[in-house]
Amino acid sequence: MTRTLITGVAGFTGGYVASLLAERGQEIHGVVHEDQGGLPGVHRIYAADLADLSAVKRIVDEVRPTHVVHLAGIAFVAHSEVEQIYRSNVIGTRQLLQALADLEERPRSVLIASSANVYGNAREGELDETTSFAPANDYGASKVAMEYVVSLYRSQLPLIVVRPFNYTGRGQSPLFIIPKIVAHARNKARVIELGNLDVARDFSDVRTVAEAYARLINEPNAIGGTYNVCSGTAVTLQHVLDLVRHLSGVPLEVRINSAFVRANEVRVLRGSKAKLESVIGAVQSIPLEETLRWMLDA
Repeated sequence: MTRTLITGVAGFTGGYVASLLAERGQEIHGVVHEDQGGLPGVHRIYAADLADLSAVKRIVDEVRPTHVVHLAGIAFVAHSEVEQIYRSNVIGTRQLLQALADLEERPRSVLIASSANVYGNAREGELDETTSFAPANDYGASKVAMEYVVSLYRSQLPLIVVRPFNYTGRGQSPLFIIPKIVAHARNKARVIELGNLDVARDFSDVRTVAEAYARLINEPNAIGGTYNVCSGTAVTLQHVLDLVRHLSGVPLEVRINSAFVRANEVRVLRGSKAKLESVIGAVQSIPLEETLRWMLDA
Protein backbone atom coordinates (compact mmCIF):
# COMPACT_ATOMS: atom_id res chain seq x y z
CA MET A 1 0.00 0.00 0.00
CA THR A 2 1.32 3.40 -0.95
CA ARG A 3 0.79 5.99 1.76
CA THR A 4 0.64 9.61 0.70
CA LEU A 5 0.93 12.39 3.27
CA ILE A 6 -0.76 15.61 2.17
CA THR A 7 -0.14 18.77 4.17
CA GLY A 8 -2.89 21.35 3.91
CA VAL A 9 -5.29 18.54 3.02
CA ALA A 10 -8.30 20.59 4.19
CA GLY A 11 -7.41 23.46 1.87
CA PHE A 12 -8.85 24.20 -1.56
CA THR A 13 -6.32 22.13 -3.53
CA GLY A 14 -5.76 19.46 -0.89
CA GLY A 15 -9.27 18.05 -1.11
CA TYR A 16 -9.03 17.52 -4.86
CA VAL A 17 -5.59 15.91 -4.66
CA ALA A 18 -6.68 13.64 -1.77
CA SER A 19 -9.82 12.47 -3.57
CA LEU A 20 -7.98 11.78 -6.80
CA LEU A 21 -5.17 9.80 -5.18
CA ALA A 22 -7.61 7.85 -2.99
CA GLU A 23 -9.58 6.88 -6.13
CA ARG A 24 -6.31 5.51 -7.53
CA GLY A 25 -5.73 3.25 -4.53
CA GLN A 26 -3.43 5.32 -2.34
CA GLU A 27 -3.93 5.50 1.42
CA ILE A 28 -4.16 9.20 2.24
CA HIS A 29 -2.99 10.79 5.47
CA GLY A 30 -3.52 14.50 5.93
CA VAL A 31 -2.05 17.28 8.03
CA VAL A 32 -4.23 20.24 9.01
CA HIS A 33 -3.55 23.20 11.25
CA GLU A 34 -6.73 22.62 13.24
CA ASP A 35 -8.73 19.39 13.23
CA GLN A 36 -12.11 19.94 11.56
CA GLY A 37 -13.24 16.31 11.39
CA GLY A 38 -13.06 13.73 8.63
CA LEU A 39 -12.48 14.49 4.97
CA PRO A 40 -13.52 12.45 1.90
CA GLY A 41 -10.85 9.99 0.84
CA VAL A 42 -8.57 10.70 3.82
CA HIS A 43 -7.66 7.68 5.97
CA ARG A 44 -6.41 9.71 8.94
CA ILE A 45 -5.99 13.38 9.80
CA TYR A 46 -3.31 14.89 12.05
CA ALA A 47 -3.53 18.40 13.50
CA ALA A 48 -0.18 20.18 13.80
CA ASP A 49 1.71 23.40 13.28
CA LEU A 50 4.31 22.51 10.64
CA ALA A 51 6.70 24.99 12.19
CA ASP A 52 6.83 22.69 15.24
CA LEU A 53 9.55 20.20 14.29
CA SER A 54 8.80 17.74 17.09
CA ALA A 55 5.13 17.57 16.09
CA VAL A 56 6.00 17.03 12.44
CA LYS A 57 8.50 14.33 13.34
CA ARG A 58 5.83 12.43 15.29
CA ILE A 59 3.50 12.50 12.31
CA VAL A 60 5.99 11.35 9.66
CA ASP A 61 7.39 8.69 12.00
CA GLU A 62 3.89 7.28 12.41
CA VAL A 63 2.76 7.55 8.77
CA ARG A 64 6.06 6.57 7.12
CA PRO A 65 4.81 8.03 3.82
CA THR A 66 5.84 6.63 0.47
CA HIS A 67 4.87 9.97 -1.12
CA VAL A 68 4.39 13.50 0.21
CA VAL A 69 2.42 16.39 -1.29
CA HIS A 70 3.20 19.62 0.57
CA LEU A 71 0.38 22.11 -0.01
CA ALA A 72 0.17 23.74 3.42
CA GLY A 73 0.93 27.42 3.61
CA ILE A 74 -0.55 30.87 3.18
CA ALA A 75 -2.09 30.94 -0.30
CA PHE A 76 -3.59 34.43 -0.50
CA VAL A 77 -1.15 36.99 -1.91
CA ALA A 78 -2.64 39.91 0.05
CA HIS A 79 -2.63 38.07 3.41
CA SER A 80 -2.30 40.74 6.09
CA GLU A 81 -0.05 38.89 8.58
CA VAL A 82 3.43 39.10 7.06
CA GLU A 83 5.10 37.12 9.85
CA GLN A 84 2.58 34.30 9.36
CA ILE A 85 3.34 34.18 5.63
CA TYR A 86 7.04 33.51 6.25
CA ARG A 87 6.50 31.23 9.25
CA SER A 88 4.10 29.03 7.32
CA ASN A 89 5.68 29.05 3.87
CA VAL A 90 9.35 28.98 4.83
CA ILE A 91 9.77 27.62 8.37
CA GLY A 92 6.95 25.10 7.99
CA THR A 93 8.49 23.76 4.80
CA ARG A 94 11.95 23.53 6.34
CA GLN A 95 10.72 21.58 9.36
CA LEU A 96 8.78 19.14 7.17
CA LEU A 97 11.82 18.49 4.99
CA GLN A 98 14.03 17.94 8.02
CA ALA A 99 11.56 15.49 9.54
CA LEU A 100 11.40 13.56 6.24
CA ALA A 101 15.19 13.57 5.89
CA ASP A 102 15.49 12.06 9.38
CA LEU A 103 13.32 9.06 8.47
CA GLU A 104 15.07 5.71 8.28
CA GLU A 105 13.06 4.90 5.15
CA ARG A 106 12.55 8.06 3.15
CA PRO A 107 9.66 8.72 0.74
CA ARG A 108 9.88 7.88 -2.96
CA SER A 109 8.82 11.42 -3.89
CA VAL A 110 8.14 14.73 -2.16
CA LEU A 111 6.21 17.35 -4.11
CA ILE A 112 6.53 20.94 -2.87
CA ALA A 113 4.04 23.57 -4.04
CA SER A 114 5.75 26.87 -4.77
CA SER A 115 4.04 29.49 -6.96
CA ALA A 116 4.36 31.37 -10.25
CA ASN A 117 4.46 34.45 -8.03
CA VAL A 118 8.21 33.85 -7.77
CA TYR A 119 8.43 35.38 -11.28
CA GLY A 120 6.81 38.63 -10.14
CA ASN A 121 5.05 41.12 -12.40
CA ALA A 122 8.02 42.54 -14.27
CA ARG A 123 7.69 40.59 -17.52
CA GLU A 124 5.32 40.25 -20.42
CA GLY A 125 4.45 37.07 -22.25
CA GLU A 126 5.26 33.42 -21.66
CA LEU A 127 7.30 32.42 -18.63
CA ASP A 128 9.25 29.19 -18.37
CA GLU A 129 11.22 27.66 -15.52
CA THR A 130 14.42 29.48 -16.53
CA THR A 131 12.80 32.88 -15.87
CA SER A 132 14.65 34.54 -13.01
CA PHE A 133 13.06 35.32 -9.65
CA ALA A 134 11.53 38.79 -9.28
CA PRO A 135 8.91 38.58 -6.49
CA ALA A 136 6.65 41.63 -6.17
CA ASN A 137 5.23 40.97 -2.70
CA ASP A 138 5.88 39.09 0.55
CA TYR A 139 3.97 36.06 -0.66
CA GLY A 140 6.21 35.74 -3.73
CA ALA A 141 9.32 36.43 -1.66
CA SER A 142 8.32 33.72 0.83
CA LYS A 143 8.02 31.21 -2.02
CA VAL A 144 11.46 32.19 -3.36
CA ALA A 145 12.91 31.69 0.13
CA MET A 146 11.08 28.37 0.36
CA GLU A 147 12.63 27.19 -2.92
CA TYR A 148 16.09 28.03 -1.60
CA VAL A 149 15.34 26.00 1.54
CA VAL A 150 14.23 23.12 -0.70
CA SER A 151 17.58 23.30 -2.53
CA LEU A 152 19.35 22.49 0.75
CA TYR A 153 17.62 19.09 0.84
CA ARG A 154 17.94 18.04 -2.79
CA SER A 155 20.79 15.64 -2.01
CA GLN A 156 18.77 14.00 0.79
CA LEU A 157 15.22 13.78 -0.57
CA PRO A 158 13.52 12.98 -3.92
CA LEU A 159 12.11 16.48 -4.40
CA ILE A 160 9.76 17.88 -7.03
CA VAL A 161 8.91 21.60 -7.06
CA VAL A 162 5.80 22.90 -8.81
CA ARG A 163 5.03 26.51 -9.67
CA PRO A 164 1.29 26.70 -10.31
CA PHE A 165 -0.11 29.71 -12.12
CA ASN A 166 -3.65 30.91 -11.36
CA TYR A 167 -6.22 28.16 -10.99
CA THR A 168 -9.78 27.99 -9.74
CA GLY A 169 -12.78 25.74 -9.10
CA ARG A 170 -15.54 24.89 -6.66
CA GLY A 171 -14.61 25.63 -3.07
CA GLN A 172 -12.06 28.38 -3.71
CA SER A 173 -12.34 31.43 -1.46
CA PRO A 174 -14.14 34.47 -2.93
CA LEU A 175 -11.06 36.45 -1.94
CA PHE A 176 -9.77 35.25 -5.33
CA ILE A 177 -10.98 37.02 -8.47
CA ILE A 178 -12.87 34.28 -10.35
CA PRO A 179 -14.75 32.91 -7.30
CA LYS A 180 -15.62 36.53 -6.46
CA ILE A 181 -17.19 37.06 -9.90
CA VAL A 182 -18.98 33.70 -9.75
CA ALA A 183 -20.31 34.40 -6.24
CA HIS A 184 -21.75 37.72 -7.35
CA ALA A 185 -23.50 36.02 -10.26
CA ARG A 186 -24.84 33.17 -8.11
CA ASN A 187 -26.19 35.74 -5.65
CA LYS A 188 -27.70 37.69 -8.57
CA ALA A 189 -25.86 40.83 -7.52
CA ARG A 190 -26.16 43.75 -9.93
CA VAL A 191 -22.86 45.48 -9.16
CA ILE A 192 -19.32 44.16 -8.65
CA GLU A 193 -16.19 46.13 -7.79
CA LEU A 194 -13.09 45.08 -9.73
CA GLY A 195 -9.73 46.43 -10.85
CA ASN A 196 -8.09 46.26 -14.28
CA LEU A 197 -10.21 44.21 -16.69
CA ASP A 198 -7.81 44.26 -19.65
CA VAL A 199 -5.06 42.24 -17.94
CA ALA A 200 -4.70 38.66 -19.21
CA ARG A 201 -3.69 35.79 -16.96
CA ASP A 202 -3.14 32.03 -17.25
CA PHE A 203 -6.03 30.22 -15.55
CA SER A 204 -6.37 26.46 -14.99
CA ASP A 205 -9.02 24.25 -13.43
CA VAL A 206 -8.11 22.85 -9.99
CA ARG A 207 -8.92 19.35 -11.28
CA THR A 208 -6.23 19.74 -13.95
CA VAL A 209 -3.74 20.86 -11.31
CA ALA A 210 -4.59 17.87 -9.10
CA GLU A 211 -4.07 15.54 -12.05
CA ALA A 212 -0.63 17.04 -12.75
CA TYR A 213 0.42 16.62 -9.12
CA ALA A 214 -0.82 13.03 -9.02
CA ARG A 215 1.15 12.12 -12.11
CA LEU A 216 4.31 13.92 -10.97
CA ILE A 217 4.62 12.10 -7.63
CA ASN A 218 4.39 8.76 -9.42
CA GLU A 219 6.87 9.64 -12.17
CA PRO A 220 10.51 8.80 -11.22
CA ASN A 221 11.82 11.04 -14.01
CA ALA A 222 10.20 14.05 -12.33
CA ILE A 223 12.50 13.83 -9.31
CA GLY A 224 14.85 16.80 -8.99
CA GLY A 225 12.88 19.01 -11.34
CA THR A 226 10.93 22.27 -11.10
CA TYR A 227 7.78 22.56 -13.19
CA ASN A 228 5.29 25.23 -14.15
CA VAL A 229 1.72 23.99 -13.83
CA CYS A 230 -0.40 26.09 -16.16
CA SER A 231 -2.65 26.11 -19.21
CA GLY A 232 -0.25 27.98 -21.49
CA THR A 233 -3.08 30.36 -22.47
CA ALA A 234 -3.87 33.82 -21.13
CA VAL A 235 -7.40 35.23 -20.94
CA THR A 236 -8.47 38.71 -19.87
CA LEU A 237 -10.59 39.35 -16.81
CA GLN A 238 -13.04 41.06 -19.17
CA HIS A 239 -13.41 37.74 -21.00
CA VAL A 240 -13.98 35.91 -17.71
CA LEU A 241 -16.61 38.46 -16.76
CA ASP A 242 -18.35 38.16 -20.13
CA LEU A 243 -18.44 34.35 -19.85
CA VAL A 244 -19.96 34.50 -16.37
CA ARG A 245 -22.57 37.00 -17.57
CA HIS A 246 -23.43 34.73 -20.51
CA LEU A 247 -23.58 31.50 -18.50
CA SER A 248 -25.51 32.95 -15.55
CA GLY A 249 -27.75 35.42 -17.32
CA VAL A 250 -26.84 38.00 -14.67
CA PRO A 251 -25.87 41.38 -16.24
CA LEU A 252 -23.19 42.30 -13.71
CA GLU A 253 -22.36 46.01 -13.72
CA VAL A 254 -18.68 46.69 -13.04
CA ARG A 255 -17.47 49.55 -10.92
CA ILE A 256 -13.73 50.08 -10.99
CA ASN A 257 -12.35 50.31 -7.46
CA SER A 258 -9.00 52.12 -7.39
CA ALA A 259 -7.93 49.94 -4.44
CA PHE A 260 -7.94 46.94 -6.81
CA VAL A 261 -5.96 48.69 -9.58
CA ARG A 262 -2.22 48.05 -9.60
CA ALA A 263 0.03 50.71 -11.11
CA ASN A 264 2.14 49.54 -14.07
CA GLU A 265 0.50 46.11 -14.02
CA VAL A 266 1.79 43.71 -16.65
CA ARG A 267 -0.86 43.25 -19.32
CA VAL A 268 -0.25 39.60 -20.28
CA LEU A 269 1.27 36.77 -18.22
CA ARG A 270 1.15 33.12 -19.16
CA GLY A 271 3.23 30.06 -18.41
CA SER A 272 4.93 27.42 -20.52
CA LYS A 273 3.94 23.84 -19.72
CA ALA A 274 6.45 22.32 -22.14
CA LYS A 275 8.78 21.04 -19.41
CA LEU A 276 5.92 19.54 -17.40
CA GLU A 277 4.50 17.71 -20.41
CA SER A 278 7.95 16.46 -21.43
CA VAL A 279 7.98 14.47 -18.17
CA ILE A 280 4.37 13.39 -17.54
CA GLY A 281 2.90 13.58 -21.03
CA ALA A 282 0.13 15.81 -22.33
CA VAL A 283 -2.00 17.54 -19.71
CA GLN A 284 -5.51 18.06 -21.02
CA SER A 285 -6.70 21.48 -19.89
CA ILE A 286 -10.37 21.86 -19.00
CA PRO A 287 -11.83 24.78 -20.97
CA LEU A 288 -12.44 27.87 -18.84
CA GLU A 289 -16.09 28.00 -19.88
CA GLU A 290 -16.59 24.46 -18.55
CA THR A 291 -14.90 25.39 -15.27
CA LEU A 292 -17.11 28.44 -14.84
CA ARG A 293 -20.27 26.46 -15.62
CA TRP A 294 -19.22 23.86 -13.01
CA MET A 295 -18.68 26.60 -10.42
CA LEU A 296 -21.96 28.36 -11.20
CA ASP A 297 -23.88 25.06 -10.87
CA ALA A 298 -22.41 24.25 -7.45
